[in-house]
Amino acid sequence: MSIAHIAHGIRFGLSPRRRRWSELRPVLRPFLTTQPRALLVGALLAAITVLTGMALLGLSGWFITATALAGANVATAFMFDIFMPSAGIRLLAVGRTASRYGERLVTHDATFAVLAALRVQLFRGWARAGTASELLMRPSRVLFRLTSDIDALESLYLRLVVPALAVLGASVLAGVILGFMHIGLGIAMAAWLVASGWGIAIVVARRARRPSVQRAHAIEVLRARAVDLVAGQTDLVMAGRIDAQRTALADADRRLAAADLALNRLEANAGAAYGMAGTISLVAVLLAVGVLVGEGRIGAPAAALALLVALTAVEPFNALRRGALDAGRTWLAVRRLAPRMGLEDAQSAPSASKATEGLLTSGTALHFDAVTAAYSHAGASVLHGVSLRIDAGERVALIGPSGAGKSTLLAIVAGELMPRTGTATSLPACLLTQRTELFQDSLRDNLRLADPSADDAQLWHALEAAGLAHDIRATAAGLDTRLGEGGLGLSGGQSRRLALARLLLRPTDFWLLDEPTESLDTEIAHDVLHRLASHGGNRTVLIATHLRREAALADRLVRMEVGRIVADLHRGTPDFEAALRALRPD
Repeated sequence: MSIAHIAHGIRFGLSPRRRRWSELRPVLRPFLTTQPRALLVGALLAAITVLTGMALLGLSGWFITATALAGANVATAFMFDIFMPSAGIRLLAVGRTASRYGERLVTHDATFAVLAALRVQLFRGWARAGTASELLMRPSRVLFRLTSDIDALESLYLRLVVPALAVLGASVLAGVILGFMHIGLGIAMAAWLVASGWGIAIVVARRARRPSVQRAHAIEVLRARAVDLVAGQTDLVMAGRIDAQRTALADADRRLAAADLALNRLEANAGAAYGMAGTISLVAVLLAVGVLVGEGRIGAPAAALALLVALTAVEPFNALRRGALDAGRTWLAVRRLAPRMGLEDAQSAPSASKATEGLLTSGTALHFDAVTAAYSHAGASVLHGVSLRIDAGERVALIGPSGAGKSTLLAIVAGELMPRTGTATSLPACLLTQRTELFQDSLRDNLRLADPSADDAQLWHALEAAGLAHDIRATAAGLDTRLGEGGLGLSGGQSRRLALARLLLRPTDFWLLDEPTESLDTEIAHDVLHRLASHGGNRTVLIATHLRREAALADRLVRMEVGRIVADLHRGTPDFEAALRALRPD
């Protein structure tokens, strides 16, 4: 555990152990609530599988030895009962096969259900204000959380809990069987198996934590640098940084190889340790049963039974070894996912617009009171004590230089960012930005993101209003037209019109427009703005812009500089006209 982590726990009055439990609890909760019965049944079936395997091999060894001894004497050969042991062997063989199949079916199905629930919780955690924007600053983390981190949690149950219970069950059964021969031998054997099985696993898990963490970080860095190399190779060549990027990629690969080598060495050492533990168990039982046979307390069949039970009792050790090696990766996944896995916290902290809608006075669409905001907990503030009120039906433009805080203010209204201090209340709003988010799907499904219940007639009406219906009708598939990744297949103007159609489909009375016509040519930009104005109706509109054509939609200009409101101008005043003329023309 790092010094920073310990300091964080001390700051909040938590010991390192309690801190670890607080991190583990939200990840464990789905295991206890989603499929508790199935997970318990799966663990029991796993233990039964191990126990029946031990009993099968032990009974078979006893039966073979007893049959051989009975066959040496004609009198005992006719009296020896071969039917009951052979029936027991067949029953154990069938039972082991059935329990193994049931264990795999139940445990994996239950685990997949839990992982699905964890993904739902993760998405809900990402839906909290500010989280998605933080993750998008490093997209490789998003991929890692959804894939490797979530998948690593299956080891928590399948490779740690289940094998640990199997080791316990095998130890108890071995102790009971040997205890009938000699009570001290049974107790010693059970204690030794639990101590060696769990003890070696704990040591391996502790030593595997560092290389596992290094391996996870190396994979994340390797993926990010590989994507940067492929996606940005043109820019890297032009900047003369292509060789540096290749060197950085090779360095990440070397780090990954070093972590893999350390884990492989640890796995080999763990295998040797468990092999030694199994050999010690077998030799100790061999010597003990030799003494017992010599004293006449047990016969040769019982000795064979004891030896085979000791041999099979270490079988669950291999599965536990793999789980111990994965423990470091699993714990890292828990550490990284736990802050976003609190379902109750995610549900109790909705966006600002929804959480405080009931606090607005009648006729008010937005009210900010001394709002300060930043994009990270330790980052510098972007907004400084902003106070603003917008009445329902008003059209307001936020103007000012880049970096003044216009987009940050819109992000707070949209619920993408929570204020650091102050209060921000608004009606539910819909945000249209200069970047159109389109997905590799049909045009119909891209539109239905705004209203999943919309029928084709509503979709065509929205496309007509956005000026895109003619282009779509000209295609062979119409609404079933497939778009490529990022909306590939549509021009920039068509993508912006599709985003406008989604805005019109969304049933909301508050529009947020963040430079909606930036990068569009003049003719298309004016057409889009005309359609926004004509279909806006009585909606409240808040525009962040530095373009004159966009600000002309507003009846009020709010000028921002360095995160503060420095002017609030109304149409019809000389200052309003002067501020409008000062904006960048087409």
